[in-house]
Amino acid sequence: MLRGKVISIEGPIAIVKFEPGSSPPGIFEILETKSCDGKKVQLEVLEHLSGRVGDAGNVVRCIGLKSLIGVARNVEVFSTGAMIQVPVGEDVLGRMMNVLGEPIDKKGPITTKFYRDSRRKPAPPKFSSNTSGRTKFEILETGIKVIDLLFPLVKGSRTGIMGGAGLGKSLIILELMNNIVKKQRGYTIFTGAGERVREGNELYLELVSQKIIEKAVLVYAQMNESSGARFEVAHSGVTIAEHFQEMGKDVLFFIDSVFRFAQAGSELSSLLGRIPSETGYQPTLVSEMSEFEERIRSGTQASVTAIEAVYVPSDDLTDPAVVCIFSYLHSMMVLSRQYIQLGLYPAINPLLSSCSFLDPMIIGKRHFNIAQEILMTLNRYEELRRIVFIVGIEELSKEDRILFERARKLRNFLTQPFITAEVFTGKKGEYVTLDETLTGCERICSDELAHVPDRDFYMIGALKI
Repeated sequence: MLRGKVISIEGPIAIVKFEPGSSPPGIFEILETKSCDGKKVQLEVLEHLSGRVGDAGNVVRCIGLKSLIGVARNVEVFSTGAMIQVPVGEDVLGRMMNVLGEPIDKKGPITTKFYRDSRRKPAPPKFSSNTSGRTKFEILETGIKVIDLLFPLVKGSRTGIMGGAGLGKSLIILELMNNIVKKQRGYTIFTGAGERVREGNELYLELVSQKIIEKAVLVYAQMNESSGARFEVAHSGVTIAEHFQEMGKDVLFFIDSVFRFAQAGSELSSLLGRIPSETGYQPTLVSEMSEFEERIRSGTQASVTAIEAVYVPSDDLTDPAVVCIFSYLHSMMVLSRQYIQLGLYPAINPLLSSCSFLDPMIIGKRHFNIAQEILMTLNRYEELRRIVFIVGIEELSKEDRILFERARKLRNFLTQPFITAEVFTGKKGEYVTLDETLTGCERICSDELAHVPDRDFYMIGALKI
């Protein structure tokens, strides 16, 4: 066991010197020390320092995975000889843990024989020898009208929920977990990276109350933890998902928020003294994001379906970190602050969003035609809305006025009371099947309900008029 001592602490960064003549520990290896009050503190090696005066290449720079407050200079440090190892397997189901795989749900230790390195390289992808030249797409019904209609969730895909602060990303993820987990046979892995502690607590209690906690694993490194923990927790979460997928189990992988993962990497880069790139982000942004995202993949026997919340700083979709995340997603649901102000929940703006699965070969001709008609109607509505603001609806032609009223009904119909938000809205949440959604949209588009006022379509489930 290698022994060393802390020779310097700079915020969450610790400089550790090992015994003369010894080889330093490897990159990403975990070191252990203790604070003044006897608490164990883990450090992760990020960099070897060479060329320092009086040193023989046995000095390393580490990031604290826990707070370094109370860690004194010259305190002894021991090398564990291993990277972060998280528990995996059936025994972790129903548990909540931190980045190191330690339980934080006050249910006692996690008893399992299986552990995996969080930084392990994934196995090469396996392809079926019986290839017919076509890929089979399986749609996961979410029960949320606007998502099932315009952003169908395909098993094995990556979906991003993008928006600024307070637009409902976490609430949509909670509703998706509630609606999908009860029906699917696989497991759910939720990774909380850099978000609020309150949200993590609410999610856990909601999963317990809905009795779906036994099919889920929660891994947290929240906003009040070190940048090292917030960065590494994404790898810890995806490691557990990889294990279940290799066991032949379908996995739903949620992360809230993948932007905070990139942001933690930026903080680490600054602490390590690297020259920043565009707008202050780390020069390794693309490689770090690809290393994480490319681990979320499916095999021939089981799939990993990822739903990623993406915080958009200042509602700026051109932010370099957000743009980097774009390239790995199959579907992007952009939340609109304007929709929030209008009271349209969920606040997904279909015209700013996109989905690569809106294809008649995947979703069927009926679904595709309805979705295209709705997108065209909403796009024309935005053009007419600007005219109405200036000259009034009376100046529109009869045809445009009919389309304008139809679009308002459609926009209201795509709102929905959430089951997991009943305590906030006071309305009973509803699960709406895809067929009910398509039938309701068809009736509105055919002007069968032209006599019904707009307000009757607002915040309802299936159309029962």
